[in-house]
Amino acid sequence: MKPEFSPQTRKQALERFTRERFDVLVVGGGITGAAVARDCVSRGLSVALLERRDFSYGTSSRSSKLIHGGLRYLENFEFGLVFEALAERSLLLKTTPTMVRPLPFYFPVYEGDRTGRAVLGMGMWLYDLLALFRSPGYHKSLSKERMLEDLPGLRGEGLKGGFRYYDASMWDDVLGIEILRDAARFGAACANYVEATKPVWTGDRITGFGFRDLETGAEGVLSADQVIICAGPWTDQVGETLAAGSREGKPWRNWLAPSKGVHLIFDLKRLPIPGAMVMSEPKDGRISFVIPRPDFGAGVVIVGTTDGASPKDPDRAEISRDDVEYLLGLLNRYFPSHRFTTQDILSAYIGVRPLAVPPTGGDGLSDSKSLQKVSREHTIDSGPGGTVVVAGGKYTTHRTMADEIVTFALARNRDLAARERRRFSTKAAPNARTTPEALAEARAHSRAAEVQRELWERYGAEAIDVLRIDDELRARGAATFSANAAGATSSSSKVTDPEGFPRLEAQLRFNIRQGMVLHLEDFYLRRLPLFFARADHGLPWLDGLAMAWGEELGKSPAEVEAEKQSLRDEFARRENWRRSFS
Repeated sequence: MKPEFSPQTRKQALERFTRERFDVLVVGGGITGAAVARDCVSRGLSVALLERRDFSYGTSSRSSKLIHGGLRYLENFEFGLVFEALAERSLLLKTTPTMVRPLPFYFPVYEGDRTGRAVLGMGMWLYDLLALFRSPGYHKSLSKERMLEDLPGLRGEGLKGGFRYYDASMWDDVLGIEILRDAARFGAACANYVEATKPVWTGDRITGFGFRDLETGAEGVLSADQVIICAGPWTDQVGETLAAGSREGKPWRNWLAPSKGVHLIFDLKRLPIPGAMVMSEPKDGRISFVIPRPDFGAGVVIVGTTDGASPKDPDRAEISRDDVEYLLGLLNRYFPSHRFTTQDILSAYIGVRPLAVPPTGGDGLSDSKSLQKVSREHTIDSGPGGTVVVAGGKYTTHRTMADEIVTFALARNRDLAARERRRFSTKAAPNARTTPEALAEARAHSRAAEVQRELWERYGAEAIDVLRIDDELRARGAATFSANAAGATSSSSKVTDPEGFPRLEAQLRFNIRQGMVLHLEDFYLRRLPLFFARADHGLPWLDGLAMAWGEELGKSPAEVEAEKQSLRDEFARRENWRRSFS
């Protein structure tokens, strides 16, 4: 196995926080913070990363789970952004094939659509051209008959035909974890469930942060020469904290116009489509997607997203009845014979996009500088006390965005720039165990035939490591759970896993040891899509998984019971939207 990325690794990071002075402190453990931490260590800089919740807790685990060039950006002539995104898509498909996979997209065209077939066809050619023809497949014009053949149940009335093109799907939260594992392998000190409480001022600069370990309540001070804020939708909240200690006393002016996006999840058997599909709302022209994920449990379809105003506090964003009805209405417009209702929805999730808005008069930083508009997708600029603050971002371009962020920081911190020593390229796979070469080598292993497809697809060569953990459990007669809903835990009982989630206990233990899982919520909601992909949300397996969690982390029976209740409470919060339909 690779070096651990575990609760023990976290403990060591916490010890380093108070013992060392770091070159860079990154506040925020979503995809942007993870990529910035890796970029820093690739330049030979020491870096610490704090995340108040679990890694990828926010927007980074609640996306549409797509890696794409942004076909819609061509309409705004943002050719540079699309070219960059398509280049990164090609790189990710090559280096992380277990986490980023080719996905065909269908784009039906109807009479009266805002964009006709001719214009859309030119856009498809330009999309392939900007990809330098490195797409998983070239676009193709499809007749009405072919569209109806490929997409059973698609509305035929007014259909003029359409197109098929290619982008990619991804495991968003898992990719973030792999990047953090890579950063830690090269010396980054990373810890989840650690809150950055108050900036430390030295003269007119912020030179660190007070922090609180939310698991133990212990507090400390972390010192760093440069602070980079990657707080996603919480950017303005953190910004207010930064500005509060400024000698000038100037207030923080908001950077964000946050937007909430809702996704609904259905059983793939209910809508068995061979690829993703683009849906357009005729009233406002907004685009939503139907995205099949056969690799999520027994198979699901993700439908989304909405685009609505979000409260300033992302934790207060909720799924409304209007959100659900909007997506159901759009889905039933395209697939009228399926007659989808709320009863068909396995689960739903909501994320808040940290959309960056350039200052116009009253918005922006508290000095005369305007924000540096790096692209339509993200903004980078200096914040109070010499910090670097990032807002917005596109998951597909996280690597190049991180390069821009760190380069921006070094240009404003000459002492830090003098320490830069390039160690490796971030174009390399974040986890060498997921490359095609490593996967091929693992498949030659004598035990490879025993590894289920789902494990290969999720872990790559590390599927063998999951199998070894399962072997250890069975060898000592400690398989801790069976499939009955009562959660019986007899070591002699046959272990039966949920469909699509083989060797479930071994997966949990692996993710504790290599994914820094501290709570069952981290596993159920992020490391695996147990909550999202099943109508029962995986609760029939809770007793056994909780026992395994407690054993791995040395928890008491009382702590195990409290953890189970905490997970049930979280599930209840995430299912609260159903009350408006009862």
